[in-house]
Amino acid sequence: MALKLIVVTPEKKVVDAEVETVELPGQLGYLGILTGHAPLISLLTTGVLTYRSGAGEKSLAISAGFVEVKDDSVSVLADLAEAPAEIDVAAAERDRASAEEGLKTASRENLDEIRGRLELAQARLAVAKK
Repeated sequence: MALKLIVVTPEKKVVDAEVETVELPGQLGYLGILTGHAPLISLLTTGVLTYRSGAGEKSLAISAGFVEVKDDSVSVLADLAEAPAEIDVAAAERDRASAEEGLKTASRENLDEIRGRLELAQARLAVAKK
């Protein structure tokens, strides 16, 4: 049996595939989804979504969103989902460096925003380097 994985953003459908496993960044940590998984709805955080099929392993950098698992179907709605070919590594490196510098002088008001930029840059770099 296989899982049906659908990943969409507000702009486009990113993935529509039959896969064997899905791993994604849930609110409380990474979730591993296999066939027969119990129904689930969860918030997603910024990180790396990885899925495996007979064609190998693929990854996406994703930002906040939701996942629903039901009847061997995994539906992901994310603010952003980028495949390795879509990632500008130099820009991601600049974003990471900028966020790291920003953390040194961050105030309470902008700390979460800077951490979010850093997490997204790190996810993009992790996906681009796979």
